[in-house]
Amino acid sequence: MAASFASKCSRVGHSLFGGLGNSLSGLVTTSQEIICNKFLSQQQQQQQRSFIQMRTVLKVVDNSGAKKVMCIQPLKGRKGARLGDTIIASVKEAHPNGKVKKGKVVYGVVMRAAMQKGRCDGSEVKFDDNAVVLVDKQGQPIGTRVFGPVPHELRMKKHVKILTLAGHIA
Repeated sequence: MAASFASKCSRVGHSLFGGLGNSLSGLVTTSQEIICNKFLSQQQQQQQRSFIQMRTVLKVVDNSGAKKVMCIQPLKGRKGARLGDTIIASVKEAHPNGKVKKGKVVYGVVMRAAMQKGRCDGSEVKFDDNAVVLVDKQGQPIGTRVFGPVPHELRMKKHVKILTLAGHIA
């Protein structure tokens, strides 16, 4: 889509200003290049910040023993998980003496997501990385501590136990 937009930008500039002088044509193509570059950079940012979906690697932000997990399936049958959603994940890296071992299939609640999420007051929240807290099937956290900021959206999704373990709420 971005390539077709860039080619349309160049075609429009040449067809509109083809009869005018070279100096004006040069100005138009430079402004078109700037607009096209802005559009392409926005497309790349949107591709980098997407839903947490299958095969997304997430950082674990509790003391359950796991370091990194890979999402197997977001629950609720949507196209991806966002803040406060529950996922099924596989442990990819773990501490040797933790509660959770490498290769174990676990449930997790998304604590931080790189994709922005709009709030009721009009503000938007997004984080630098994707992070998860491991929970059991009933939704109780496996670890006893949660590291880093915890979004307010967890209160609406009924993950109050995770909020009590957290240090500060974002």
